[in-house]
Amino acid sequence: MQVHFSSLVILALASLAKSTSSTEYGTVVGIDLGTTYSCVAIYQGGRVDIITNEQGNRVTPSWVGFNGHERMIGEPAKQAFHTIPSQTIFDVKRLIGCRFDELSLSEDVRHWPFKVVDNNGQPAVEVVYQGETKIFEISAMILGRLKETAESYLGRPVTHAVVTVPAYFNNEQRQATKDAGHIAGMTVLRIINEPTAAAIAYGLDKQGGESNMVVYDLGGGTFDVSLLRVRNGVFEVLTTDGNAHLGGEDFDNRVIDYLINKYEKQTTINVSKNKRALSKLKREVEKAKRTLSSQLTTRLEIESFEGGNDYSAVLTRAKFEELNLDLFKKTLEPIVRVLEDAHLKPENIDDVVLVGGSTRIPIVRQLLREFFGGREPRMGINPDEAVAYGAAIQGGILSGATPFNDEIILIDVCPFTLGIMTKGGVFSPLISRNTPIPARKSEIFSTASDNQRSVLIQVLQGDNHLAKDNIMLGTFKLNGIPPAAQGVPQIEVTFEVDANGILMVVAHDRDSGNLESIMITSERNQLAKTDLVRMVQEAKAYSLGDKEVHARAAALNHLQQAIVSKRDLIKIQHPHSQNLTIYAELAQLSDWADTRGEFADMVKLGTRIDKLNNINLDQNGQAIATPAMTKTTDPELVQTTHARPLESNTSEEPVSVTSTDMLETAVSGSHPNPLIPWDEL
Repeated sequence: MQVHFSSLVILALASLAKSTSSTEYGTVVGIDLGTTYSCVAIYQGGRVDIITNEQGNRVTPSWVGFNGHERMIGEPAKQAFHTIPSQTIFDVKRLIGCRFDELSLSEDVRHWPFKVVDNNGQPAVEVVYQGETKIFEISAMILGRLKETAESYLGRPVTHAVVTVPAYFNNEQRQATKDAGHIAGMTVLRIINEPTAAAIAYGLDKQGGESNMVVYDLGGGTFDVSLLRVRNGVFEVLTTDGNAHLGGEDFDNRVIDYLINKYEKQTTINVSKNKRALSKLKREVEKAKRTLSSQLTTRLEIESFEGGNDYSAVLTRAKFEELNLDLFKKTLEPIVRVLEDAHLKPENIDDVVLVGGSTRIPIVRQLLREFFGGREPRMGINPDEAVAYGAAIQGGILSGATPFNDEIILIDVCPFTLGIMTKGGVFSPLISRNTPIPARKSEIFSTASDNQRSVLIQVLQGDNHLAKDNIMLGTFKLNGIPPAAQGVPQIEVTFEVDANGILMVVAHDRDSGNLESIMITSERNQLAKTDLVRMVQEAKAYSLGDKEVHARAAALNHLQQAIVSKRDLIKIQHPHSQNLTIYAELAQLSDWADTRGEFADMVKLGTRIDKLNNINLDQNGQAIATPAMTKTTDPELVQTTHARPLESNTSEEPVSVTSTDMLETAVSGSHPNPLIPWDEL
């Protein structure tokens, strides 16, 4: 059930009026919400900046993990995959807007270690978090983390975004993506097609003349091909095609299945149901695939793969290509279709632009070179970042931040006919294919029998005369029609497609004034307002929970560093002191931090840091009597019974030092980990 939208990008010479509200948007971020990796970018200072995440990387894995009371997003989730495979979620883009009973989903589920359940006909991810079994909006969590990444970079809140989707995404999937942005705390100003965003990124420097460009976008889980015509500053996406389930993940899965079978032949052990083993194998296969883009052979090494046994296997580029050759060749089929739709031949194409991480695979480039008569594909922009790059430019246009705000206009067109089914199963079109959008079209229909009190509006997509040969998008009923002879009632049906490619259908009985409508985003999937409000509140709560976890981790790290710092400083300042009380206190705190610190709340961590700050020696190397040095009644500390003092290396007289001296000495460079006061954490 897909509605496809292609796009027209125009560099206009005439100035257009701006929306006065654009200045209220602030910085509009551009987000590429990918199957395997996501990327966020902004336009500022006359250029596009790809924003790095906490780990310093320009792309973030589209992964979310749940470990007890901790939620991990991005690289931390991916790194913890082999320890909690059933609680680590990835490839969630393949769940957006699809039905639970779709065949393609069942094939995906076979390779996923996490649980996918039927939630009123929709696939939903079920995990255990904070002791409860819950269903989460994973895409919103990823978008929320990208939002936080941008806010950290900018130093101010981010409230508006441009988010990209595959060109083949239907209405449901587009609306689900907008909903995810809303849950993440952003208004999605525009949903644009990924190839269109890439066209913007690549096309800004194209001036004059006329050329035809193919954008080949092969990512981790999706595939798009768009054909553009560039002419005197006009960038027109003529045709678009794609495959919802074709990308790097599918290539990985072929190798994983091959290695599982190979291991079973060698050991008679089938690991296809062993989630921990599969998680380790998935990680190594992805790494091997990347290596084979630059080398002819690589070795996979997995420790404790299964039953305590290690696993080692050699994978060659030739074997990788053999396992996936049919899939690689399958990417040429949409190219053939877009050329046929545009009545062009391969020799008519001037540029082939590569987008998506999977375009780094050598055989992909080889097949494209052969298909286009030896023309070398180009990757002027990092293929992982090109889509976010273009989305950021569009965000800059919407916010008024770009110098070419008067020059770029995006006009989407609907390449498929949209209409309703009428008497006899006939398809009656309202919006014809290639109609520019936003678009609105109304027609008058009537009843098929005498005294008919209701009509069923069946919305379809397609170009076939018979409704049954087209794709059903949704249905709704208009009731309360006054009794009248057949053909007398006047029922006005209006189709409206907005700039995001989302279809709204309204049926209005002119006599009674009754009106019914449906937004073709999903009879099944569209979230109710109450659900959206609840999910927004939950997202905020989870974000606060993440911040608390990070704050506790930072406090524990500071405590452990400060214990080492104080112990080392005592050794330096009092090299021959044998004060057992001091070392016992430090040992108790260190043991507590190692065994219980991970699970302690901020109050308990603060108490331990206060205790540490109160551990001091007088000028004779004796412990100063402070609340921290009195006999402890803390049940979490009295369990420590063994404390080993630091050995003295010299017989020199002790040097007097206070806690302030210790802090200043550490800060001045005598030790890399200074004692940090609790109120400064």
